[in-house]
Amino acid sequence: MNFCESFAPVARPDARMLVLGSLPGAESLRRGQYYANSQNAFWKILGELAGTAPESAYEQRLEALRNAGLALWDVCAAARRQGSLDSQIKDVRPNDFKGFLLAHPAIALICFNGQTAARLFERHVAPDLPVEARAITRKTLPSTSPAHAGMRFEQKRALWRAALMPPEANS
Repeated sequence: MNFCESFAPVARPDARMLVLGSLPGAESLRRGQYYANSQNAFWKILGELAGTAPESAYEQRLEALRNAGLALWDVCAAARRQGSLDSQIKDVRPNDFKGFLLAHPAIALICFNGQTAARLFERHVAPDLPVEARAITRKTLPSTSPAHAGMRFEQKRALWRAALMPPEANS
């Protein structure tokens, strides 16, 4: 099993929503970019919601997320994993969410990119959060990973849109 470390968070101080993955996959780690696997639907979905094309330069995609009030991070600061499958994540060291949420007090929604991110957060982060941080709304969304093939892209996009876009933007 390889020791993997996550990336720094992508966020402005006024971010309103936090999107959490579990841990970067092998291709993301190799390229030093969130969701670098071209088969992952993350940038196709979030780029559309944030107003940028998935083929835009990585820094432009990150800036679009920040401008849309979105923050991006992973639950794990570090862990051991063979390959890229979330089911292989072991020996988790979580990121510092107490510090992050203190520095980003406008966060009102935490969305998990898949079940594993949500489970890891509940197990390794939630018990140690201050009471006010525990009150932040949390929503588990379908994983954008190509390993989550049980749902069509259009269904994933609709669920992500409903969670991240205000109702008037969905009409």
